[in-house]
Amino acid sequence: MIFAIEEINNSTELLPGIKLGYQIYDSCASVPVAVHVAFQLSNGLDPVFYTGDNCSQSGMVKAVVGETGSTPSISMSRIIGPFNIPQVSPFATCACLSNKQQYPSFFRTVPSDQFQADALAKLIKHFGWTWIGAVRSDSDYGNNGMASFLDAARKEGICVEYSESFYRTHPRSRIQRVADVIRRSTAMVVVAFAASGDLRLLLEELLLEPSPPRQWIGSEAWVTNTDMLRFSFCAGAIGFAIERSVIPGLRDFLLDLSPSKVAASPVLTEFWEDAFNCRLGKSEKDVNRQSPCH
Repeated sequence: MIFAIEEINNSTELLPGIKLGYQIYDSCASVPVAVHVAFQLSNGLDPVFYTGDNCSQSGMVKAVVGETGSTPSISMSRIIGPFNIPQVSPFATCACLSNKQQYPSFFRTVPSDQFQADALAKLIKHFGWTWIGAVRSDSDYGNNGMASFLDAARKEGICVEYSESFYRTHPRSRIQRVADVIRRSTAMVVVAFAASGDLRLLLEELLLEPSPPRQWIGSEAWVTNTDMLRFSFCAGAIGFAIERSVIPGLRDFLLDLSPSKVAASPVLTEFWEDAFNCRLGKSEKDVNRQSPCH
C-alpha cells in the first residue's frame, strides 16, 4: 500500500497536483476490528487527519482500500456505504458483493467467486468425477462460494455425497466430526471452498488418523498456499489460482528501506523478519530463534 501510494504521489500523470495521505490499519482478520475502523473512518474524527495544513479537507475520508476477506469487507461496506465512501478490495471474492443494491460503493480488483465456482464444476466434469464430497469455511466466502459451486455442479450432473461447514473458532469436536465424515465417505474427490487458516485445522485433524488418499479440489484461497505442502495426502490438489504478476519497482522499494523506517511499521517489521530471518529491535519474535538484523 505504501509503495502504491508513493508511486501515485510521485507521478506527474496519475493525479497531478494532488497528494494522497493515508492511514493503514491491521484488522488482524477480525470482523470487530474492521468494523471499529470503519466507524472511526466514517465519522471523520480520526486525529491523524488533523496533523497538518496540507490536507484540503481534514477528516474527510475519500476512499477505503480493503478488506482482503469477504466477511470483513461486507461488514465495512454496510457502515461506510451509506456515506457514499468508495471501498476497493484487492481480495474479497464473495459473489454476494456484486449486488449493487446492497453494496453500492463497493469495488474490487479480483473476480467474483461465481466464475471460480463455474470453472471448478467444469474442471471436475472434465475428469469424469461425478461422485464428490464438499467442505467449506463457515463464512461468507465459504458459504456463498460453495452454494454457487453446488448449483453449478448440479447443472453438470455431478452428485454430492456430503457438504460440511466448519470454522477455525469452532470447537475441535466440530472439526473432528467433519474429518470423520470425510473418512467414512465413499467419495474419493473432495472440494474444499475454504480459507487457508480454516482448512489447515481440518487437514491437521485428518493427519491424526489417515484414510485412503483422495483427490482434493481447492479454491484459490488455499490451493496455491505453500504451507499446505506439508500435508502429503494433499499432493496433487488442483484448482484455479489468481494470476500472479510482478509489480515493477516494488522489490527495489522494499530492499532500499532503511532499518529505522522498517522498525517504525509493524507490518514492514513482520515482513523483514520473515524475509530475512532476523529480529528487529525489541521484536515479539522468539529471541532465541532469530539473530538481530544488521
